[in-house]
Amino acid sequence: MSRALRIPNLGGAKAFVLHRPHATVTAIARQLAAIGLDTVECWPELPPEALAADFVFFDADLGFDQQFPWPPGAAPMPTVALIGSEAPGRIEWALSQNADAQLLKPVGNAGVYSALLIARQSFEARRRLTSEISALQARVAERQTIVRAVAALSAQGIDDDRAYEQLRSLAMSWQISIEEAARRVMAMMGEENDDRSHRA
Repeated sequence: MSRALRIPNLGGAKAFVLHRPHATVTAIARQLAAIGLDTVECWPELPPEALAADFVFFDADLGFDQQFPWPPGAAPMPTVALIGSEAPGRIEWALSQNADAQLLKPVGNAGVYSALLIARQSFEARRRLTSEISALQARVAERQTIVRAVAALSAQGIDDDRAYEQLRSLAMSWQISIEEAARRVMAMMGEENDDRSHRA
């Protein structure tokens, strides 16, 4: 069952519009003001204070990577691409920015509010996914550390099951997680190997 979408109150949010002076900017600013957002117009690049923005609209037709104070596709807020040209190179560049929503130019008297909601929803979903992937990668790394620690203990002449139980016992006696115990075991094994190499 899908979760009901809660429509946020956008009043008081700040949006930067990265676009040359144009009727498109005027139309966007008018709609943003009606919704209750503060608008900052800028060109040809975003100022450092844009890092604190709630939204960024950017021109996909004349845009380039150096306009942004972050790496391509890594905006720390929801972004909306303003697209007028359907040239493949321009679309490809817009896609590389990972825009969360888009508005087709010329912009009329509607569309900005839905673009804001879609951008925020897409941005939050992408951020959650990135966080979940990072957590899974960390868990995989921890499991690999446990496997290496068990293998290192097994090398002392015991089977894997007994080595794992020994690792668990160490974790309990040290009152730490088994992952942390595995890291300690690997560190101690490394120190022992270093001592042996110095004595050799």
